Amino acid sequence: MDFAFSADQDSIREAIQKICAGFDDAYWLKKDREGGFPVEFHKAVADAGWLGICIPEQYGGSGLGITDAAIMMRTISESGAGMSGASAVHMNVFGLNPVVVFGTEEQCRRMLPPIVSGAERACFAVTEPNTGLNTTQLKTRAVRQGDKYVVNGQKVWISTAQVAEKILLLARTTPLEDVKTPTRGLSLFYTDFDRTRIAVHEIEKMGRKAVDSNELFFENFEIPVQDRIGEEGRGFEYILHGMNPERILIAAEAVGLGKLALSRAAEYAKSRIVFNRPIGQNQAIQHPLAKNWMELEAAWLMVMSAAWQYDQGMACGPAANAAKYLAAEAGFHACEQAVMTHGGFGYAKEFHVERYMREMMIPRIAPISPQLILSFIAEKVLGLPKSY
Repeated sequence: MDFAFSADQDSIREAIQKICAGFDDAYWLKKDREGGFPVEFHKAVADAGWLGICIPEQYGGSGLGITDAAIMMRTISESGAGMSGASAVHMNVFGLNPVVVFGTEEQCRRMLPPIVSGAERACFAVTEPNTGLNTTQLKTRAVRQGDKYVVNGQKVWISTAQVAEKILLLARTTPLEDVKTPTRGLSLFYTDFDRTRIAVHEIEKMGRKAVDSNELFFENFEIPVQDRIGEEGRGFEYILHGMNPERILIAAEAVGLGKLALSRAAEYAKSRIVFNRPIGQNQAIQHPLAKNWMELEAAWLMVMSAAWQYDQGMACGPAANAAKYLAAEAGFHACEQAVMTHGGFGYAKEFHVERYMREMMIPRIAPISPQLILSFIAEKVLGLPKSY
């Protein structure tokens, strides 16, 4: 058992650190205050070829695994970019995995290279206002009419819809009452984001202002049949191939942000003099930070375990969910403690840690709640009765 990064993985981390060094605290503070997609950052990552880290080489990507992608996403978050930087490229890294796995050769060659190059950005549209995490109950309908589908309905909490050129959409093609099991009758599409048929309303939120979240309204939105991924009615099983990687990557981002907050807290504790001594000399400051370090290290080992299982083709659902839970909780505790370590200055934007705490709420809440993860582990791992 080898816990060390390989030479290639060290190279990935160093290359990403070099890119991120061009985007300092002032850049991300400005984005946090003013909003606006971090186009320059996205372009820098794309130009260096990292957007396609998990896309097969024949489609312009690097053909690497989720383990490598997790290292990349942790590095981005830990650089100071936080969730603002990570979320700007997050969808590109894992989101089109269903296309890679279930798309035709023609679809892969048409759909994947523009994402890898950064020429196109995509949003992932699954969640709806009245279904939450109960995906089988989606109401948005896609009705086939000849060589196209016509979509009507609503989606919510869709990131980057303000800037996306493409949309990965899950919609019901067979009414729920006409299918034998609720997981059937949903179809997956990857198509152009037609703003004449999709109304986009941005949601004002606590943090990550640079990466928009939105409510979408579809009115007679047309999708060519050739933009359907795989068979009609099997979209739910297709998106499952993106869910575990998403949990692993957002866990890596949470660890990165927690590590960033912890480092800022430790630096401040060494330099802040009160009662003629650095506050970091006090065990009341030392012990919580030491505990944060241990929690983050343990969470990172879980992330790496889940990523390894996924890359080995193993059933990694419990590990991916555990990684997401542990990383989000450890990251939040570290961000909270960073604010408290700074005292009053922790509340000031110029010290950045208050931004980290706000952004850390994202991996804590999304893409699945901590409570549902606990229920999943109880049922699937411990064999307890299903509670939801």
